[in-house]
Amino acid sequence: MKTQQDIKYIKRCFTLAKKGQGSVSPNPLVGAVIIKNGKVIGEGWHKEYGKAHAEVNAFNSAKEDVSGATLYVNLEPCCHTNKSTPPCVPLIISKKIRRVVIGNEDPNPEVSGKGTARLRSAGIEVMTGVCADEGIEMNRFFFNYIKKGLPYVILKIAQSLDGKIGISRQNQTWMTGEESRKFVHQMRAQCDAVLVGANTVRVDNPRLTVRQAKGKNPLKVVIDGNLSIPMNSAVLQSGDANGTLIFTCKGNDSKKVLNLESRGIEVIECDSEYPNKIDLLTVLKILGKRKIISLFVEGGQSIFSQFIQENIFDEIIILQAPVIIGRGISAFQKEYKNNLDLRKIGNLGIDTKIVLRRLKK
Repeated sequence: MKTQQDIKYIKRCFTLAKKGQGSVSPNPLVGAVIIKNGKVIGEGWHKEYGKAHAEVNAFNSAKEDVSGATLYVNLEPCCHTNKSTPPCVPLIISKKIRRVVIGNEDPNPEVSGKGTARLRSAGIEVMTGVCADEGIEMNRFFFNYIKKGLPYVILKIAQSLDGKIGISRQNQTWMTGEESRKFVHQMRAQCDAVLVGANTVRVDNPRLTVRQAKGKNPLKVVIDGNLSIPMNSAVLQSGDANGTLIFTCKGNDSKKVLNLESRGIEVIECDSEYPNKIDLLTVLKILGKRKIISLFVEGGQSIFSQFIQENIFDEIIILQAPVIIGRGISAFQKEYKNNLDLRKIGNLGIDTKIVLRRLKK
């Protein structure tokens, strides 16, 4: 039976795990706490992909012998060797841990249930499912990726009170305040990739990098069916991001493709059913194969509309500014009906932040 102490220390694992945001993907966020005689003797978290796991870091930080202690970890310890780091289950057993409390079972078929089974077979008491819903929420990118092989897609829509994202297709429109801009940079740092359409590049000329938050830059992804973005676009500048990837249709200017590739920009030429239109599900599948588990979509109208129409998004974050534009560009090209779950609403400086999730069948 779980105790209040179990809940307390699994929540502490969540706090530790979040320190790895933006650094551990495609691995999950994991934290670990070691308790002996009612006190914390060791803590750790997974700090970087390819480096030591949370359990290893917790053991390395231990202030005294861990034999007979309780290990808290928010995700089932791994037991397979199909990765760059050694499995944690044999280490836990060798350390003579008495009890292991786990938040979530690992959805990875190579681990799922196998880690806990090996611990139990070694005589260790194991409890699972402590604060499980909170754990799934924190690791929703990872859980979604393991289940579908696709990145978790977040649409970020900055709009006016009357639902406009801009005054016209030819002019950049700033609406949201400083806190919203900082939030966008935080999200870029947490996600593996950020995606925009060609018109957003032409009009807004975004850099799509992290500047107002701590963290690494994401992979920049541009959907450009007819390869129309200017060669001097900020998004094409090298050295300030984790690479740039352009999806375009086959048959475009081969000299421009070679020019882009000579600058270190990867161009993926796709078959297209319709002129200059890229199938976004194909884009998601390609990103998934590259172990991109989270995608932050920043516009514009055509891109938002395709994700909504094809029902291939997971979350919408609306940053609503306290302005009314009147005539202008709406976030979507036409009316759609999607079932959404309102998860959160609150203030973000002068703006209102609304978080919605797609209801999945």
